[in-house]
Amino acid sequence: MLPIQDTHPSSRFPVWTVVIILVNIYVFYLELTSPIPDDFILQYSLIPNQVTPQNLNSLLPFITSQFLHGGFLHIISNMLFLWVFGNNIERTFGAFFFPLFYLASGVAAGFTQYFITPTSSIPMLGASGAVAGVLGAYFALFPNNKIKTLVFIFIFVTVLNVPAYLLLFFWFITQFFNGVASISLNPNVGGIAFLPHIGGFLFGWFIALVLFSKRIVARLKFLG
Repeated sequence: MLPIQDTHPSSRFPVWTVVIILVNIYVFYLELTSPIPDDFILQYSLIPNQVTPQNLNSLLPFITSQFLHGGFLHIISNMLFLWVFGNNIERTFGAFFFPLFYLASGVAAGFTQYFITPTSSIPMLGASGAVAGVLGAYFALFPNNKIKTLVFIFIFVTVLNVPAYLLLFFWFITQFFNGVASISLNPNVGGIAFLPHIGGFLFGWFIALVLFSKRIVARLKFLG
């Protein structure tokens, strides 16, 4: 299932969502035009066995790695998911907190991978963890929204309006089982890093529930 459009888009233009997408595209352009792309990736990607908590410089890749991508399919899929689900989350969190939430989700995703495979020498890169945080928040706040989705049934392709909770639950379960399976693999073997997706999603889901649960919102209205 591939999401195409939120059928309940925000009435406000998603400025930060667009800015984040443009920054990712620009950094990807820098990757492609770099004299030695592999060196560019190694410089800014997150490599778990090079992280030293006492050294702040070694922690910067938890941020910079979020804007790197391994190919066109990688960046297109990440930016598509961010575009579809980011607008309502940006409106809910607000222009100040949304970019902070986005980056924090990416950091949480990176630490998930780091804590489980701290000796790995494989560079970790991509916006997937940060985008997963947006998906987790959407799952918590807008579960009943309908998402226009490309659905592949054997050789047939159709477009259906799928409830967000169903689409995102399917996405999370897929990441979860793949992530659990990857734990038993050699940490120095490359591939898709599913564990950060899980960490980012759960972080976004938890933060959204804590900040925007009905009980808290009702209490704030009462106090106001």
